[in-house]
Amino acid sequence: MTQAAETARTVIMTVDDDPGVSRAVARDLRRRYGAGHRIVRAESGESALQALRELKLRGELVAVIIADYRMPGMNGIEFLEQAMDVHPAARRVLLTAYADTNAAIDAINVVDLDHYLLKPWDPPEEKLYPVLDDLLAAWRAGDHKPVPSTKVVGHRFSARSSEVREFLARNQVPYRWYSADEPEGGRLLSAAGQDGRRLPVVITADGTPLVEPGTADLAAHVGLATTPAADFYDLVVIGGGPAGLGAAVYGASEGLRTVLVERSATGGQAGQSSRIENYLGFPDGVSGAQLTDRARRQAAKFGAEILTAREVTGLEVNGAARTVRFSDGSAIAAHSVILATGVSYRELTAPGTEALTGCGVFYGSALTEAAACQGNDVYIVGGANSAGQAAMYLARGAKSVTLLVRGESLAASMSHYLIQQIEETPNIVVRCGTVVESAHGDGRLEGLTLRDAHSGQRELVDAQWLFVFIGAAPLTDWLDGTVERDERGFILAGPDLTADGRPPAGWELDRAPYHLETSVPGVFVAGDARHESAKRVASAVGEGAMAVMLVHRYLEQS
Repeated sequence: MTQAAETARTVIMTVDDDPGVSRAVARDLRRRYGAGHRIVRAESGESALQALRELKLRGELVAVIIADYRMPGMNGIEFLEQAMDVHPAARRVLLTAYADTNAAIDAINVVDLDHYLLKPWDPPEEKLYPVLDDLLAAWRAGDHKPVPSTKVVGHRFSARSSEVREFLARNQVPYRWYSADEPEGGRLLSAAGQDGRRLPVVITADGTPLVEPGTADLAAHVGLATTPAADFYDLVVIGGGPAGLGAAVYGASEGLRTVLVERSATGGQAGQSSRIENYLGFPDGVSGAQLTDRARRQAAKFGAEILTAREVTGLEVNGAARTVRFSDGSAIAAHSVILATGVSYRELTAPGTEALTGCGVFYGSALTEAAACQGNDVYIVGGANSAGQAAMYLARGAKSVTLLVRGESLAASMSHYLIQQIEETPNIVVRCGTVVESAHGDGRLEGLTLRDAHSGQRELVDAQWLFVFIGAAPLTDWLDGTVERDERGFILAGPDLTADGRPPAGWELDRAPYHLETSVPGVFVAGDARHESAKRVASAVGEGAMAVMLVHRYLEQS
């Protein structure tokens, strides 16, 4: 451990119910160790335990605990026994009078005592410091590391635990995962005052425990912006995928007061991709997370405001203003709006899959689960690029990866370069004309029933991991009655609105809608949510930039 890390995090605690003795011990400790350690003192076992729990939640390290033996309510041995449950690596010292030497010796077996010191300890240079020097050296040899980041305690096969981990990962929030049934997870739960019946428990970097937090509450506590800084903007971008991020970058860089609103995590489906190899300017490929992080930082650099965990539920026209309403009843308004809501993966309708979602069945790549797939058989449903990219990524560590494709081949929906890579990867198997008929498992996925789409023949296979990448359902139901959409819910814009030579219903301007303009003037669409869009990252980014150009044109003529 570096001296900097030790200085910032390592604690020496002293506990004594006699205020005079407590101050004297702390004084001697600060004189010798104050420059490199934080000295914490308490005057009762209960208050010391509370302090230890708070230190645990904040991820601070406790190197040595010095406790007086004779304390009312809870003696030093009883205190150290409970302290072991919170900070088991801390070195333990009992401060005792000569008459209590036998009790101190017995404590060596009861609480694995490292040392006992007789009162008085003067001079400390002879009786205190040499002991502490040796204990600190022994503690440092254990290579302890501070864990100040957000901590998540939950169960591996828990849908909500999986959602929380995915939310934090996709929003670039560093965190550490602890299983509730492992010792350190249990210690964190105990420090947070929880018994493990309500999970997950998220412990923020400042030590605040959140029990089964909602997405908005979680976002607010881990430092993500959730509240708009103003009531009115030049441009509101709804959706944080490639199209939305592209619009935010170009809008903000060109002087528009821009806010981007994302209901979950920036990046959209592309942000979940393990590797994008056909995006211009990245010949060696780039992960969706890396591309998203760069785009988000770029938008923020130009002054775009980014709101996370805010769900938009309505769009209203109020004169020249376009009002965006949120699920909590609040609203913001702007001169213009770009709809970049993207699409979501369709859910499997096979029996058993709904109950096992997050417990072995995942929609999208769920990269936080990839490490747990090491050495296992993995199944992927889907035949487009996102499924192929996930197969290549998971094949690095999985025993086998089986692509289940409803169609006759991959050629109709997957890029040629990905098909070639899959063919060259020995542990990837492609089964065309195959569908998932049902999923089985008690609390977690244990098996799948597969059906041949042609012969109807069924096969039961063992499976612990199923990743689903099927179809593209637009996230536009909240726009019903506001903007025109096609029969599948994709938003109509520009020429698609005037295919019959007439303007859309309710259109009051003496011009036709611009290329990406919807049936509501000043409201534009970009990316996968648009009718007949290309469903590629590059085209989504390009449409986001083009939409901003059309926003300028609209504002100039308004």
